[in-house]
Amino acid sequence: MTNITVSVPDDVYRAARIRAAERGSSVSGLVAEYLRSLSEREAEFARLEAQQRHIQKQIDRFSARDRLDREELHGRAVR
Repeated sequence: MTNITVSVPDDVYRAARIRAAERGSSVSGLVAEYLRSLSEREAEFARLEAQQRHIQKQIDRFSARDRLDREELHGRAVR
């Protein structure tokens, strides 16, 4: 495990200590949890990008006119 030193204003540190106590944790634990969540979000974003690329590769060709005629495309409900 690597130790890091972070400087924050006193009021931020006090608020963090209160939040940590409410969660039954420490300020160090809160910071570690936050940093872990950053890496998890990046991993999830990368997974979603890969999924999007995979789906896009499966689409050979797309043209809306192959599926809808002009009247259907521009149809308006009469009320």
